[in-house]
Amino acid sequence: MRFLTAGESHGPKLTAIIEGVPAGLMLSVEDINLQLVRRQKGYGRGNRMKIETDKVEITSGVRHGKTLGSPITLVVENKDWVNWQKIMSVEPVAEDDIAKRAFTRPRPGHADIAGGIKYGHRDLRNVLERASARETTMRVVIGAVAQKVLKEIGVEVYSFVREIGEIKQDPHVELDIVEGAALAENSPVRCIDPFAEQKMIAAIDQAKKNGDTLGGIFEIIATGMPVGIGSYVHFDRKLDAKIAAAVMSIQAIKGVGFGLGFEMGRLHGSQVQDEITWESKTGIERKTNKLGGMEGGMTTGMPISLHAVMKPISTLYKPLHSIDIDTKESSLATVERSDTCAVPAAAVIAENVVAWELAVAVVEQFYSDTMETLKASVAAQRQYAREY
Repeated sequence: MRFLTAGESHGPKLTAIIEGVPAGLMLSVEDINLQLVRRQKGYGRGNRMKIETDKVEITSGVRHGKTLGSPITLVVENKDWVNWQKIMSVEPVAEDDIAKRAFTRPRPGHADIAGGIKYGHRDLRNVLERASARETTMRVVIGAVAQKVLKEIGVEVYSFVREIGEIKQDPHVELDIVEGAALAENSPVRCIDPFAEQKMIAAIDQAKKNGDTLGGIFEIIATGMPVGIGSYVHFDRKLDAKIAAAVMSIQAIKGVGFGLGFEMGRLHGSQVQDEITWESKTGIERKTNKLGGMEGGMTTGMPISLHAVMKPISTLYKPLHSIDIDTKESSLATVERSDTCAVPAAAVIAENVVAWELAVAVVEQFYSDTMETLKASVAAQRQYAREY
């Protein structure tokens, strides 16, 4: 499977085209809109979330509620476009109109200045409109389709927030994954620890009051993946590498770790590896899951567990020092409408990004022209692994 997205943050629409989804998958706009609603939630989001009630339109590749095997086109309208029609016009407009909203003071930490230099833009709005995290709307749309494929073969993907700023979830608070997921869905910061949740909310409020922003750490867990998905034979076929690259491609993500992650660098080998056992009913198992369900670039059959760090958002309401690229004089960075904290939303985005990579790996490994043949192939692989 593969995809392509297009669209600007304040353009008329965002578009995605997906190719390679098996035929016969039940798919509706409601399935996708559910994920879009989840993306827009989260304490610390800005005012745009009050404007954009995202809903998808499917314009190809689905007939009578089922995928056809042909490319699927998905479109989300930008409701805020009505306020930006002249500024973001496809047709030429008067120079005076451009000058009024020209963006020449880049924000530290954003793509503004590097993108302007790369593509030769003197109005940095040409950069920020595509570099904006608004683009992740379509990553969620695509991931929603992937999640439908995965559910058909018994794979579920979940997301949780572990840290926001200096506030951490109590490590002793542990719940069953499904129970924890339900609790996270009802938390404004996607945290399963109610005491940490209140502290996180207070920290976000304080950062907003200070004109500042907060980052954090979230975790993604995928259950039900068959053993041996991915490959050890070449670097570009290692599934953990593909997942890490995909999560790192989300705006503001600066690090990804599987299982114990960076903590492994401070431990001995005997404290890190997952010992292997054999059970008569289930076959080969692991006593622990410190490696996050991945060995040698392949799935082990244990839950895939990874965490990622999101840096604080680059747009500050008390902006940092920058320059004006036209005058070269010292200036404060431009202030654009933004969020104080988007870690909960980033967790949902990453959940869908991971779902896409898992679905792609499954579709590549098994016969998958139709959902029925895919399910049969996966079932055969599971049986083989149990009897190995």
